[in-house]
Amino acid sequence: MGLKQKLTAPIVWGNLLAMLVVAILSCIGIWKGMEIYTHHGESIEVPQLVGMQENDAYYKLNQLELHGVVVDSAYNKDLPPGAILEQVPTAGRKVKSGREIFLTVNTEKRPTTALPDIADNSSLREAQAKLTAIGFKLGPVEYVNGDRDWVYGVKCRDRNIYAGEQTPLDVPLVLQVGRGVSDLEELVEEDGEEEEFVEEEIIAPDGTD
Repeated sequence: MGLKQKLTAPIVWGNLLAMLVVAILSCIGIWKGMEIYTHHGESIEVPQLVGMQENDAYYKLNQLELHGVVVDSAYNKDLPPGAILEQVPTAGRKVKSGREIFLTVNTEKRPTTALPDIADNSSLREAQAKLTAIGFKLGPVEYVNGDRDWVYGVKCRDRNIYAGEQTPLDVPLVLQVGRGVSDLEELVEEDGEEEEFVEEEIIAPDGTD
């Protein structure tokens, strides 16, 4: 049998056609498999989880075939421990099933840190800069007798606190700052006012003493 006859034989064309069909079916199978694996065309709306308890959030995510993962914790005094403070992606975003939702959970412990050496060791501006850089909140300044703008003490919840003491970061600190008047100067001013008041009382109504 010549080469031409071999190439035109039905069995050859049958094999070629079978190979073509197998190749096409393989491509279709791979394409469908990729769609299933990547969830092509599927989208799930991320629910609102902020404010929800951690266990409830997990249950809701599992129902939607999503997975919750705690990645951080923070403190919010207005919410109970275990409440969700933040979520990524945010509520309303469209994601595919199996997606991980990253959660920040409220901790039961109030964050604290050691108070730096502020009292009688820094000016008002220096103390404010140092404390805010650490993360402390500051309330209104309380003025006391002493050198102007010099920090003489630190108070938290109406109690004096000292360097090294563990102090909550979310409670405003009150700096006791000198007003620029010493105790002696204030005493002299008070004595002067009393003497002036006495002299005014001695003067008779008709102008004679």
